[in-house]
Amino acid sequence: MSFVLRADASRWRAHQQSVVDAVTRASGTAPVPVIKGNGYGFGPGVLSAEASRLDSDTVAVGTIFEVDDVAAGTTGDIVVLEPFQPLDAVAADAWWQLGEKLHAGRVIRTVASVDALRALAAGPGSVRVILEAHTSMHRFGFSESELLEALADEDIRAAMERGRVLVEGLAVHMPIAQPADDVPPPGVRDGSAKAREVMRWAGLWQTKTAVWPGHNAPANTIWVSHLDDDELAVVRSSLGEAVLRLRTGTRLWLGDREALKAIGTVLAVHPLVSGTHVGYRQRSGPKQGTLVVVSGGTSHGVGLAGPSPAASIRQRVTTAGIGALDAAGRAMSPFTWQGKQRWFAEPPHQHVSMVWLPHECVLPQLGDEMTADVRFTTSRFDAVLLDT
Repeated sequence: MSFVLRADASRWRAHQQSVVDAVTRASGTAPVPVIKGNGYGFGPGVLSAEASRLDSDTVAVGTIFEVDDVAAGTTGDIVVLEPFQPLDAVAADAWWQLGEKLHAGRVIRTVASVDALRALAAGPGSVRVILEAHTSMHRFGFSESELLEALADEDIRAAMERGRVLVEGLAVHMPIAQPADDVPPPGVRDGSAKAREVMRWAGLWQTKTAVWPGHNAPANTIWVSHLDDDELAVVRSSLGEAVLRLRTGTRLWLGDREALKAIGTVLAVHPLVSGTHVGYRQRSGPKQGTLVVVSGGTSHGVGLAGPSPAASIRQRVTTAGIGALDAAGRAMSPFTWQGKQRWFAEPPHQHVSMVWLPHECVLPQLGDEMTADVRFTTSRFDAVLLDT
């Protein structure tokens, strides 16, 4: 009863290498693989091994709670993307416990507020941090004035001077779409809105760090997300000697979807007469339909979906149509048989799903595979098979 992710390993790894090569050409530096959440369906162990195979000197995780799993499979630095917040008691305790582990010195925490940075500056030991800018994402980060305030704060500067806080650069986390409120400066035409926003932050960062007095100056490194290769090249051309580092997950791991297949196994096949009621909710199916039970249920993420962005009229109409079908008790499953997605008989169970096949279909046999079109970032597979 297995729900499996199968990857064409040669093709998948060739795609990874193509991304590394393209990003390195555009930015001047190899990308930082992101290994967060469910490991994009592969799990942190598999992706840690792949990052090591790519000779990545740095990887990124989502939260402090994901560090240990990734540290076990890598040897380089580990950036934690979720900002350190001392008021989050559970996370703060996990950060405290990290100090007792051998890989503590490899971990770089993101800091997004003056108060959090002051809290670190007042503590013992030495911590590595990346300061995060408040971009058009409007999620976390220092505003320009807050960043200048932090860099001018006497206590923070003293902590940096004595090595208590080691600043590894500035993070500029961009949205996927172009910022809607971007206004190009007079005479500036080159680069997208995202590239221009990154360049503005990078210019501010370089202006302040270039004249830094004393020891332990902030690193002249700009960490970015969600820039394409053309945008990276434009930003890189403006940075002089600064280091530009792209953090990437979806493009690296899931960029070639044809190399990846989610697969359920046919567990039972029941040809039924018209009007037969089935499942927990005892719903009837199509005339002379066949009920197929296939592995893969809610515990695997089947049938679970994030809200649709519905940015276009077409997307909104599609979303409305799906909602109307759901309200009528009909929902399309992610499972495909003979080239077509098939209807759920009822909402998926915890480990299996029940789907209908029309009477004209060639029926599957027990043990046959049904592919599933799922969202890998919300899926949990029983096994990951790298076919060579």
